[in-house]
Formats: sequence, C-alpha cells, structure tokens
Amino acid sequence: MSFTAWLFFLPACFALNMAPGPNNLLSINVAARHGFWMASIAGTGRLFAFAGMLALTATGLAAVLHASAWVFLGIKLAGAAYLIWLAVQLWRSKVTTFETAKHEDASLWRLARRECLVAAGNPKAILVFTAFLPQFVDITQPMLPQFSVLGASFLVLEWIAIVLYSAAGMWLGRWLTRADVRRRFNRCCGTFLGAIGVSFLLARHS
Repeated sequence: MSFTAWLFFLPACFALNMAPGPNNLLSINVAARHGFWMASIAGTGRLFAFAGMLALTATGLAAVLHASAWVFLGIKLAGAAYLIWLAVQLWRSKVTTFETAKHEDASLWRLARRECLVAAGNPKAILVFTAFLPQFVDITQPMLPQFSVLGASFLVLEWIAIVLYSAAGMWLGRWLTRADVRRRFNRCCGTFLGAIGVSFLLARHS
C-alpha cells in the first residue's frame, strides 16, 4: 500500500466512522445522561468488537463469514433483535429527576458491554471490512502489515468519532433538565435505534 493510497483511505474511512449509526447514537445518549467521559470510555467497547472484525478480515476468516448466508443471517437477526430490545427499553424507561437520571444504570462495564454487543451485531460492519478495506490493499505486497496500518487507522478515527459524538451528547445534556424533554429524547433515540434494527433485517448478503 502506497502512502498516497493511505491518504485517500483516511477521509473515506472517517466519513464511515462519522456516519450516524447505532453506536454513535448510543454515545450521544450516554453522554447526555452520564457525561462526556463516561460516554468516551464506554465507547471503547465498540473498539474491541471492531478490532476483532479487523483481525478476522486480516486472517481471511471474514471471507468465510461473508460467503456463508446462514452465518450472515444469524448475525443480522441477533443484531436487529438486540437493537429493537434497546429501543423498547428506551421507550419504557422511567423519567426521574435529572440528578438521579445521571447516575442510574451508570455502570461503565454495562455501558461498554452494550457498545461492544451493538457493534458485534452489526452486519454492515462485516460488509465494510470485507468490501471497503481490501480496496486499499496492494496484493503484490505482504497483507498483514497493510491490514495492520489500515486497521489501526480505522480504530483511531473511530475513537475520534466517539469523542465527537460524546461531545454532541454532552451539549444536548444541557437541554435535558426537564423531565418531558428527557422523555422525548429517550423515545427519539429509541425510535432511531429501532429503525436501524429494522434496517439490519434489510441488509443483503452478497
């Protein structure tokens, strides 16, 4: 992979990182409820999932997942079901006082695990890693070093996206002091997560 190809990769990759999706939506919601640092650290949960996908891609195992319609269907259904479950939980969540809302369900482990599960259950991530990253690989050169550079770049850019979306959620948190506003915010997030879950069901195996 040439330096020029890597320079082309960076903005294209960052556009994917910044695209509104279930994990970025979670960062906004967590930051609004629990603060910037909690959302930023919890967001590392998705990095573990993406790092695993990158490792699969680099070793060629992702090709097996990409070729197996049954495996793809299983991941798709599991990811959709989990997102729809999260959407229902947000719709049904009780609106408490603002200080109480900031601390309820604030387990860092739970929030990070949620980020990891949402990322791991996203079939579109598999398609991105199997169809997007290989476009920047020079097949005449060793694969592993190239995937290492691309993968590390992806994870760094994903972390920047986590920070930016967490900052956006922190800004929104200033407007959530009223209970009715928090209820609408949670239900709006729940609606979008549910819609993304349904879109997972429409993701095609190619």
